[in-house]
Amino acid sequence: MGLSVVQGFTKSLAMTVLSEIGDKTFFAAAILAMRHPRRHVLSGCLGALIVMTILSAVVGWAAPNLLSRKWTHHITTMLFLGFGLRSLWDAFNDVEAEDLAVVEKELNADFRCNSTEAKESYKDDDDDLKKKGRPFLTQFFSPISLKAFTITFFGEWGDKSQLATIGLAAEENPLGVVLGGILGQALCTAAAVLGGKSLATQISEKIVALSGGILFIIFGIQSLLSTVESL
Repeated sequence: MGLSVVQGFTKSLAMTVLSEIGDKTFFAAAILAMRHPRRHVLSGCLGALIVMTILSAVVGWAAPNLLSRKWTHHITTMLFLGFGLRSLWDAFNDVEAEDLAVVEKELNADFRCNSTEAKESYKDDDDDLKKKGRPFLTQFFSPISLKAFTITFFGEWGDKSQLATIGLAAEENPLGVVLGGILGQALCTAAAVLGGKSLATQISEKIVALSGGILFIIFGIQSLLSTVESL
């Protein structure tokens, strides 16, 4: 059991770091941290990623109960190989080279639309009046944290890192996958928030995509080998 947890932890940590570094949500966290208090951005982004990691692991853990373990194993193998090949394709064709520019453009548009409203909401220093005019959640959480949470959560929904976590949790110990995923998310998010745009512009998306592609293919080959051994 201990070895199984360690193996799930190690695979999940490596996969998460290589999937999230240079990802759109990584760039979003870096840009948000330039405009808002870092602690609020960090808590919002990290909170969303932790929730997403746990949900994905639960789905992966439940998958063998919904489908036969044989089919779950085959689907996971195809996911790993597919993501690996797609990452290699992106690396050699620079498909995601403009991610930072795209994310910055989207956030700039959103920032301009909400700047007037944001200024007005922060004018009044009376906490009671603020709470009366705020939605329920903003009475307990910072609006910036909620914004960072929303952007990150929906940005990750259906992303390859989410699907890969589901597949990994179906193959490995879910606890190890969750722990490794959370640590990986914490490292990447902290790097994005503390490093800001200066760090984001220095990241080679090609190298990250190439490394991630190789890792996914290794996972896929391991899964294939385990299938052959069971025959």
